Amino acid sequence: MSAYKTLVRTYISCLECRIRSRNRRTSSLSLPHLRAFSSSPSPHLLFPSIVSRNPGSRLQSYRAQSRCCGFIEEAVPLEITECTDETITKHLTLEPPEEAGKDSVEELLVKSDDVSRLMKMERRSDLDSKDHFSQSRRWFPYLDKFDAGSMHLSSSEVLEALDPHILEVRKERFRNVAKNRSYSVCLVVEGLCDFGNVSATFRSADALGFQSVHVVSCNSSKRYRDNRHVSMGAEKWLDIELWNSTQECFKVLKSRGYRIATTHVGMDAVSIYDMDWSCPTAIVVGNENSGISNEALELSDLHCSIPIKGMVDSFNVSVAAGILMHHAVCDRTLRLGCHGDLTLEESQTLLAEFSLRHSKSAISIAKEYANRKLARSMLKL
Repeated sequence: MSAYKTLVRTYISCLECRIRSRNRRTSSLSLPHLRAFSSSPSPHLLFPSIVSRNPGSRLQSYRAQSRCCGFIEEAVPLEITECTDETITKHLTLEPPEEAGKDSVEELLVKSDDVSRLMKMERRSDLDSKDHFSQSRRWFPYLDKFDAGSMHLSSSEVLEALDPHILEVRKERFRNVAKNRSYSVCLVVEGLCDFGNVSATFRSADALGFQSVHVVSCNSSKRYRDNRHVSMGAEKWLDIELWNSTQECFKVLKSRGYRIATTHVGMDAVSIYDMDWSCPTAIVVGNENSGISNEALELSDLHCSIPIKGMVDSFNVSVAAGILMHHAVCDRTLRLGCHGDLTLEESQTLLAEFSLRHSKSAISIAKEYANRKLARSMLKL
């Protein structure tokens, strides 16, 4: 907060010097009153508009000749109405707010409806998983279709509708992320008790280019109590699926063409460095205390382990998940040339998905676009 105060006080000092140098009459807004702004607890201050927006001020013509600026904390946008430069306001595009606390990992894992609402483009049903895999030999969950209410929009139409409302730097970030995303390897967390570990695995999955994460909950009354806010918002950009049982989760994953690899220290465990990660694989990590459940071990296709060279005999579960995913990316890059393996059509669909998740207003913008398009087609008839 001291930094904010320093910036405001510096601006006020410059304003005082300018007033004295031009020998103008003082404003009805006293300078001590201006200083009161520097003690304001709010970090969202628009410096050039402090005087010019005050109806009783006579200093409108001496507004600092610089564009509106401000401090943005946690992607909370500045209010456009505070900016007096109409030319700037007209062409200014601001990023949407990221609402802290909303759609947090804890809320998502407790309320399954919140997870499904995160995914915007229409998804394939589990019934056609086998048909899709038999045709493409790889799993991709989305259809090139968004339900806009009055009609369905394709991914290209979604991107066309939202393009003017997203900053170019943000769109470039989306393109780079989609280019390095893959569904060929996914992460499964089974029965974790520590919410911090769940959040950490989500963050690692997003950072390493894994789009699909599955959470198997075995005892909802004992899980996800400790919210440590370590996911850094990664859950917003991942495809998270919740399962009530390990059997149900593994059955669906196998129908999608995945082999199930559970992390387990045993005589039959294969080193992760000896595995071929170019094959569609679901990595399963287990409970912090008891590890992988017996049911998961029986239903899995293979057991794998991370070689340990020290005195301890295990890793923290979130660390183990990070090591597994990082090695999978390295192995896939060595074998295939890169980790990301989406086709152009799939990348475009994922871009549309990211754009729709970008802000809550994105959905309404896409629906308005659909309504206008439908209206134009009706006029032609």
